[in-house]
Amino acid sequence: TQNPIEQEGTYPLPEAQVDRFMLKTTIGYPSRDDERKVVDRMAGGKPIPEISPVATPQEIMEARAVVDKIWCDDKVRDYAVDVVRATRDAVAAGINGLENMIEMGASPRASIFLLKAGKAHAFLDGRNYVTPHDIKSLATDVMRHRVVLTYEAEAEGKIVEDVIQQILDNVPVP
Repeated sequence: TQNPIEQEGTYPLPEAQVDRFMLKTTIGYPSRDDERKVVDRMAGGKPIPEISPVATPQEIMEARAVVDKIWCDDKVRDYAVDVVRATRDAVAAGINGLENMIEMGASPRASIFLLKAGKAHAFLDGRNYVTPHDIKSLATDVMRHRVVLTYEAEAEGKIVEDVIQQILDNVPVP
C-alpha cells in the first residue's frame, strides 16, 4: 500500500492517506519453529496446502450487516470520542505529562473507526453490544498511525504506543 506504481521501494504515505486505514497492527517475528516451517514450505519445494474459502461473499455481507446493528451505549460512544479527543488536547482532557508531546492528534475518523472496530470486536466475542473494554483494547491499533509525536517526545525516547496507553490510563472509563 505504500508502493507508488512509478517507483520501486516503499515510501511513507501522506498523513491524509494514512488516516484512511482503519487499523495499524504490529506483527512480531515468528517463533523459531514457525519460521522453520515457513522455510521448509517456501524453500523446500513443497506445494502450498490447498486453501478453501471459509465464507462466501454473501455470508461476509450478512456478517457486516449484523456488525453494523450491534448496540453501543451513548456512554461507550462518549468514551471512544473522549479517548480520541485526548490525543488532540491532553491538557483539556486532564492528562498530565503529555504537554508538548503530541504534534498531531487523531482525527474524527479515528472516533468512527474506533466504534466500528469495537462493534466488530463485540461480534467476534459473540456479543450484541460494545463494552468500554472493546474500545480500550482496540484504541492503540486504531490510533498508532494517526498520532504524531513531537520532536521533543521522540528525543526523550517516547513512542506513540506509550502515549496512547497513558491516555487510556487516564480517560475515565464508564
